Amino acid sequence: MLVDAAPGNPALGIGEGFDLIGDVHGCGDLLENLLEKMGYQRRDGVYAHDSRRAIFLGDLIDRGPHVQKALEVVRSMVEAGTALVVMGNHEAHALKECLGQGGRGFTMPRVGGRSERVMSETLRQFERAPGLWASYLEWFLEMPLCLEFEHFRVAHACWDETLLRPFLNDHPDGRIDRHFLAAASIQGSPEHRVLDRTTRGTQLRLPNGQVIRSMDGARRSVFRTHFWARSPQSYGDVVFQPDPLPPEFEDHPLRDDERRRLVHYGASQRPLFVGHYWCEGIPSLPTANIACLDYSAVRGGRLVAYRFDGESALDAGRFCWVSA
Repeated sequence: MLVDAAPGNPALGIGEGFDLIGDVHGCGDLLENLLEKMGYQRRDGVYAHDSRRAIFLGDLIDRGPHVQKALEVVRSMVEAGTALVVMGNHEAHALKECLGQGGRGFTMPRVGGRSERVMSETLRQFERAPGLWASYLEWFLEMPLCLEFEHFRVAHACWDETLLRPFLNDHPDGRIDRHFLAAASIQGSPEHRVLDRTTRGTQLRLPNGQVIRSMDGARRSVFRTHFWARSPQSYGDVVFQPDPLPPEFEDHPLRDDERRRLVHYGASQRPLFVGHYWCEGIPSLPTANIACLDYSAVRGGRLVAYRFDGESALDAGRFCWVSA
């Protein structure tokens, strides 16, 4: 979505600053603390700032204790024009799981398997409010997959120009619909590739059937990779997640076909803000033009924002956070 004036929102003001906020994951109280720390005030039930606008990087739901509060805060801000939001993989997953028969309506997600593990808190908190949950699902469908400004870009997990440029040419508002969502359920379809890459990034499979026990308790045979290594040679050059690789694979050489599956976001491109990757510790910048803002707030880490004022080289001093 190329943003000059976003649908339903006032035009971007000259000199307007942006506060980009990482994965909230149902931490509604933390979100209010962070907004207030940055000078946002609640006016008529909506958080607003005199000269800045928030941009949420997706994954508002699941895992945390206050999913409804988080959604209420963000949705009210977006509808009032004091914030923008992009879709995360958790919103995309909820849409896939809850789309009704034939795409006619929304239902509560099916229990069991990955959905029960990932969405258990969301399911519990909306158990007695299925109509409210359905309204939020409709809102998820309105979320663009990405935002593109003159001086920066936003995506939940990855900006793959080769996939996003054709998508944005066909969907200038960056939004998908039920037909796109249904097509995205077909592995390898163009719709699947765009949705999966933008909200989940790139992953590589561990050889020899190896698995990792991840921080959310799941056993995974793949690991998340980043997209700024220019000439990566080994798994250790591209791994980007808190779960360490088995030691024997840190120096495991990348095959040519694995290297071709990776994405490279060049140092000369405009600043890019992402979430998704469960970073830990004090927020830092992996490169001068990329910031990851997911610092595992729902796992006792930090809910992190970056206060962007148009700089071409990002500055770690502009991070702002509250600790869980």
